[in-house]
Parts: sequence; C-alpha cells; structure tokens
Amino acid sequence: MLSEKILAAAFTRAVKHGSLTMTTAEGREFTFGDGSSPKVAVRFTDTAAQMALCLHPELKLGELFTDGRLVIEQGTILDLFQLLLQATHGQLDELPLKRLRRIRHWMMRRAENDAAKAKLNVAHHYDLDGRLYALFLDSDRQYSCAYFDRPDASLEEAQLAKKRHIAAKLLVDQGHNVLDIGSGWGGMALYLAQVAGAGAVKGITLSKEQLEASRRRAAGAGLLDRVRFELEDYRSTTGSFDRIVSVGMFEHVGPPSYDEYFLACRNLLKKDGVMLLHTIGRSGAPYPTNPWIAKYIFPGGHLPVLSEMMPAIERAGLIVTDIEILRLHYAYTLQAWRERFLAHRDEVLRLYDERFCRMWECYLAMSESAFRWQDAVVFQVQFARRNDVVPLTRDYIAEREAALKEAENMELKRSA
Repeated sequence: MLSEKILAAAFTRAVKHGSLTMTTAEGREFTFGDGSSPKVAVRFTDTAAQMALCLHPELKLGELFTDGRLVIEQGTILDLFQLLLQATHGQLDELPLKRLRRIRHWMMRRAENDAAKAKLNVAHHYDLDGRLYALFLDSDRQYSCAYFDRPDASLEEAQLAKKRHIAAKLLVDQGHNVLDIGSGWGGMALYLAQVAGAGAVKGITLSKEQLEASRRRAAGAGLLDRVRFELEDYRSTTGSFDRIVSVGMFEHVGPPSYDEYFLACRNLLKKDGVMLLHTIGRSGAPYPTNPWIAKYIFPGGHLPVLSEMMPAIERAGLIVTDIEILRLHYAYTLQAWRERFLAHRDEVLRLYDERFCRMWECYLAMSESAFRWQDAVVFQVQFARRNDVVPLTRDYIAEREAALKEAENMELKRSA
C-alpha cells in the first residue's frame, strides 16, 4: 500500500534514536529506531488516515490524534514528537512539504489581520472558560514564557522573575505612564503599578474574558485610580506614554501589519520613552505557521524571525537598544503547563469533552517540542526613539532586578 511505503520511508529517516512501532489500519506492524527510549506505539484506525498524514503531515498529525484516528497505544504525544523531531528538526524532504510551505508562506504574507479579524482571532483562544486557564497557569495567570533565573525555580517563581526582568528592562520609575499592549489577565500591569512604582498603567486587550478579570483584580488590589483596562485595539489607542510593554501579543499581529504596529508604538511612545517587546519567534528562516496550530489554536498567528521584524522597526523610526533571546525557557514553561493540564485532565473533561482534551494536550506538547527540538525561541527586544535614554551597559538590569526584589518583599509584607 502506497501510504505504508511513504510512512515507512519517512519514519525510517526521522526515528534514529528511540523506538516507534506503527500498526496500520489493516493490522500490519512496522518498527523504527534503535530500540532505546522513548518507546512509542501508534495505530491507525482507517487507511484514509494514513494517506492524509502522508499528504499533509503538519496539519493531519494533530487532527488525527485529536479525532482519535491516530491512537497512541504506548508513550505520549510528546514522546512521538520527540522521536520525529530530535534528529530531523521537522525536515522530512521526501514528503511533499516544501511546496506546501512555500504556498502557505506566500498566503501568510498577504493575509491582512485588521481590527475586526484580530478581535475574532483573540476570542477563539482567550475567551474560553476562565476555569480552564486556572487549572494549568500560575496563580497570576501569566500566559507567556517564564524566566528561569535558576534551574530549580518553580513556575510561580519563574513567572515572577519574568515580570521582574521585563520591568527592569523597561526602566520604570516613580510616576511613569505605562501602556501594556495585550494585557492578558492584568498581571504585568498590576506588577508595574504595585511593585515597579508606575504612576499610571493602561492595559489594552481584545478579550472580553480577560478584560473583566483584569478589572476585578485591579479593584481588588485597590488600584483603580492608577491601573485601568480597556477593550481596545492598539490601532485605536491614543495618548503619550513614558513606557510601553507588550508581552505575548505580537505573535498575533501578522507580517502585513508589522509596519502599522511599530509605527503606532512609535507614535504612542514619548521621545525619551522606552518599549520592551516580548514575543515568540524563530531563530531560522521565515516560516509559515504550523497549519494545525493556525486552524485550531491561534488563527491569524505567526512566529516572526528577526529579519521580518527589523525592517518594519527601522521604517517606524525606532532604535533597537537591546535584544535578548530566551531559548529553552519556554520549553520549561510549557512542560509545567502540560504537566498541570494532564494532572487536572478530569476537570478539563467536565468543562469540555474528550476531543478538546486531546486537542489541548497536542497543542501543549507540540509547542513544547518546537522549543526543545526546533527553532522556536522568545525575543525580548528593547526600543527607544533616542539613543541616549538607555544606560550604556547592561549592568542596570541586574541592579534594577535587585531593587524590584526588595519591593516585592515589601509589597508581600504589606498585603499579608
């Protein structure tokens, strides 16, 4: 059977270490790898599933697992991704991927992500039942890459370190007026006001669920006079800000809107202002979004490479003052999320259904795999409009982090 031959050729090349057993829909069994761990056994429930995986593996692997047509009988979906990616990093030239990727990349470059579409895309993911996110995120609901400043840090500690690291790079001082683009559940904005001492923080989001939760948190913290959240697109924001921060939002902008995004940031940033952009990206060449992720998890999303971002930054008249690349930090973050999700799987099942549980397990495992075995990274890019507003050396980051740690302890004692 043709599909068996194609899959056997692909798995023979991909699986060098570990062990993969494939059982076809007709009951034939094939084994790949060197017999070591991880050991994974998969079974196809129908022959159409086999051919579908051959024709469009990047889309169909997630679909078939989610729909129960590719059954993992030994190991986990993460183990399967490890077997397929650790040696090849996803490059299987004998499958018809290159042409599909070129077509998708061409379409991505032309797909507009206007305000109406952006709002729908955000609602697809972020307006899910809030109880879902409470099951696997940290208590502050930081839904972005944590910063593991020491190997044994817990998720809670690493997410706090992330906020501290970003606040230090923002050079936030008493009285500063700050804009948070894509403010999520409000944790970053509240930290900048409570700990970093910002005078006023405005958070903007396109998620109604996140907006309501953020406003409740600001009220509970007694910060309504200094922190406000709005359901607002960055293209509609007006004003002038000392500092701008954007964490985990730029992935949703899309290349056709990069010029518009960075020009808006420049116009909102004061002449002596500083901006910090924290975004997932890629360290390799420009690459289309994984089609399964784009269809089921983050419609309209795209992971940029620096060569896609920098021309738009330059055209906007912004100066790049610092770039830091976080590599395995997000793999560790996603591992913690995945483990927490699976530990609470029965509760997720009560909120949704079995198909949703498989889809989200696949999403978390696929994302973790991208940071462990492919080229996904996190960029922290610092901008300014002038070249003299950021210190000449990076010593200030550690100095400010130390001061912020003291402020965190004081805030903890105050709220106790």
